[in-house]
Amino acid sequence: MAVFRRKKFHVKHSDGSVDEGITSAISPPPLPDEKAPSAVPAVDRNSGSMTTEASGADAPAKPMRNTPPYQDAPLAQEIADLSRRRRMLAADDLPRPESTRVITVANQKGGVGKTTSTVNLAAALARTGARVIVIDLDPQGNASTALGVEHRADTLSVYDVIINDVPIEEVIQKSPEFSALFCIPATIHLAGAEIELVSRVAREQRLRRALDLFLEAAEPRFDYVFIDCPPSLGLLTINAFVAAREVLIPIQCEYYALEGLSQLLKNIELIEKHLNPSLGVSTILLTMYDVRTNLANQVVQDVRDHFPKEVLQTLIPRSVRISEAPSYGQTVVSYDPNSPGSLSYREAAAEIARRGAPF
Repeated sequence: MAVFRRKKFHVKHSDGSVDEGITSAISPPPLPDEKAPSAVPAVDRNSGSMTTEASGADAPAKPMRNTPPYQDAPLAQEIADLSRRRRMLAADDLPRPESTRVITVANQKGGVGKTTSTVNLAAALARTGARVIVIDLDPQGNASTALGVEHRADTLSVYDVIINDVPIEEVIQKSPEFSALFCIPATIHLAGAEIELVSRVAREQRLRRALDLFLEAAEPRFDYVFIDCPPSLGLLTINAFVAAREVLIPIQCEYYALEGLSQLLKNIELIEKHLNPSLGVSTILLTMYDVRTNLANQVVQDVRDHFPKEVLQTLIPRSVRISEAPSYGQTVVSYDPNSPGSLSYREAAAEIARRGAPF
């Protein structure tokens, strides 16, 4: 605080005389004592009134703000989880089946991830060294596109196998994805195969006969055959069911997911009864899972309640990378192998391999 002071002064002149007087001044405030506390205004959070707090060396230290450590941040936890999953997959030595497993991927409802699941599960298994074939039985030919194989109109395809009795060894192509991954492509001609099959002898058995002949002669043997079906129950899908031993059903984690599932199961039972006694539903894969919605979690719980043995523990998330990959002629397993979508399909493939053939 500044202080007003009065002070006498003396002036001595050259002739020896002296003048006296009084001056006034405002002295500056004293320097603060570093050890002395000073009052600092503060606001009481409860009452809103001004208070004073001691500050300085003698004032109590204020507690540090409670900032969570870096490793507890959501992004850090996600990165750590992805790293853990990659390490587990790298260390996982998957068993190979004793005989070739033929799996039809089917669902009469479209847009549930049939083709996407077919090619990515096949690629994930081929990545581990298993020898895998994908049979593209959908006239759209999306599986052929995703695996990067030729499927123009003049290309030998599964149509020629079913309609013209061309041996599979003349049709099968190696996918550029992995050295152990092969594809029997579909072309536009397959769209008319349903009508042409109507008049054929043993029309439901044609794919199975061709596939059995090929697998018996194949050296080294193949471990898995995945058949991608169209979203309908026509003669092409029936051929796929008759050729297979297992059915894998992808189910989207959304409201209409279970629509048509009961009818699909009834059709599988009819085919098992009349055409293929060894057929059965071995696997249900939940796709397009969105962890942010309660609806997705409810669908997961409902499906697991109804099919506790068949449903895989792995959930396939919604992923931009999964959607992008086919436009580059790739599966997500090769397009972005460390993405969450790729890791999920690799984990699902590992589950299928460890379970083994159930029938």
